[in-house]
Amino acid sequence: MDNKENRKEELYSQAIPAGKRRYFFDVKETRGGDKFITITESRKLFDNNTGEVYFEKNKMFLYKEDFEKFKQGLDNAFSFIETGIVPPPVVVEEEYFRPEDTDSKLNEINFKF
Repeated sequence: MDNKENRKEELYSQAIPAGKRRYFFDVKETRGGDKFITITESRKLFDNNTGEVYFEKNKMFLYKEDFEKFKQGLDNAFSFIETGIVPPPVVVEEEYFRPEDTDSKLNEINFKF
C-alpha cells in the first residue's frame, strides 16, 4: 500500500478568510468510510528575528459521533455572547473524560520512588 492509499480522502473543503487568519473546514473520509471534519486556523505571522512571514496552524478533528454535542456547545457560546444569559449545559449521556476526576484520581495514586 503506498502513501496515497494511506491518506484520508478529502471530500469537501472551504476556506474562510478573516483578516490575518484563515479558517479551513475540510470533510474527510477514513479508509473505513467514516466521515469527519478538520477545522484549521491558519494565522499569518512575522518573525522579527529573520524578517520572514510564516503561517502558524492549529488543527482540530471533529468526529461524526460528536457533531451534535459540538454544535450545541458552539450554539450555547454564540447565544451567551449575543444575550449575556448563561445557557443550560450540553447534556451528555455517557461522559468519557471529566477533568474534575483527574485530580482526585491522581491523589489516589501512591507514588513511591
